Amino acid sequence: MGRARSSFSCTECGARTPRWLGRCPTCGAWSTIVEDPEVAPPRAAEFVAAPDRSAKAGRPVALRDVAGGGVPRVPTGIAELDRVLGGGLVPGAVILLGGEPGIGKSTLALQLAASLVGRGASVLYVTGEESAEQIRLRAERLPEFPEKLAVLAETRAETIAEPWRSTKPALVLVDSIQTLTTERVESAAGSVAQVRECAALLATAAKATGTAVVLVGHVTKDGALAGPRVLEHLVDVVLLFEGDRSHAYRVLRASKNRFGSTLEAGVFSMGETGLATVENPSELFLAERRAGNPGSCVVPLLEGSRPILLEVQALVAPASYGTARRTAIGFDEGRLALLLAVLARRGNVDALPHDVYLNATGGVRIADPAADLGVVLAVASSRLDLPLPADAAAIGEVGLGGEVRRVARLEPRVREATRLGFTKLLVPRSTDTATLRDATLVAIDGVADAVAWLLAHAPR
Repeated sequence: MGRARSSFSCTECGARTPRWLGRCPTCGAWSTIVEDPEVAPPRAAEFVAAPDRSAKAGRPVALRDVAGGGVPRVPTGIAELDRVLGGGLVPGAVILLGGEPGIGKSTLALQLAASLVGRGASVLYVTGEESAEQIRLRAERLPEFPEKLAVLAETRAETIAEPWRSTKPALVLVDSIQTLTTERVESAAGSVAQVRECAALLATAAKATGTAVVLVGHVTKDGALAGPRVLEHLVDVVLLFEGDRSHAYRVLRASKNRFGSTLEAGVFSMGETGLATVENPSELFLAERRAGNPGSCVVPLLEGSRPILLEVQALVAPASYGTARRTAIGFDEGRLALLLAVLARRGNVDALPHDVYLNATGGVRIADPAADLGVVLAVASSRLDLPLPADAAAIGEVGLGGEVRRVARLEPRVREATRLGFTKLLVPRSTDTATLRDATLVAIDGVADAVAWLLAHAPR
């Protein structure tokens, strides 16, 4: 019997090397090379489908002969999930759903299954982390109990073939991909080789049968998806479930989507009966806002095509140690340090020697640069102990020279702010205000102008 051949692969980028190295030659990461045995590529014919033996198989086709039309969609019945996916599930698509433990990944997957079963579709739910009894207990808390949902408690990928072949489901849910193992690889569950081979086997079968597959995955401490990065290249859609477990709100984003935009975001609220869609998140995020407090500013953000108003809170306190602290929740700390330096140098409000704490309410993570001006005003308001007017909001990106730069799609941001009663909107002076006549806009050139406006209009 011949000796089993092995290769070495990187857990970060998936690159293969013939021998072990301390540093990956492709991505440069250290101590990420692990050994895994070489296996033959998975074949869908051995899993659930018959091979394609038509005469056209393997022959190139001219682009003009390819049938046109849009990609077929299957609505999930969950509005926020459909928004992020681009309209619904695509038959044969492989979706990777990731998030921190306890954030609600399994709940969202079960609600997706229940919604499709209620619409008459066949769904196979493969669970490797929980038993069938545990799935039933969780399903009983949902508004509608999915009686016809097929549940399979199994961790071997080969045993999924027969239920897949017999039920012919429209959707296969695997919770989670780290618990699956295949006989093709001799390693523990969750290893690089097991995760890669199981995902490749399921992806190949999904393309051959036209069945949509949702793979639930874990994330690492830094928020990245666990397992090899090649797993993200095998799937069609990568969804990340974000949020703070101490808050009720959850945000679903797509970091990769072959069938739609990656700019959309879905907002959910976690309750006793599961996840509920939030159609108007701005009102919920501002429901507990206390107007008149120093250090608070409202910023209109843009998540895809949807404007969302969010409160940014800042607290400037005397430094108790020699080095001032910078703590930001939901905002990049490096960006906060940059804005503090600009505020001190260009706005004459020196908060550098003080401890600065910044919080984006609702557990939302801010990535939109349009929040820069709101962060600067919140810090200046706390440092000067002057509250902003209750009906004021700020929109604009701040540069290193202290200038306030224009942002994309200002009109929907302003429209959403005025709808919720914010009549004073600080915007970049370079903005084209011809189509924004219905709103009261305050043109701001730079950080110094924003601080001067705060000093002149702060309630006494």
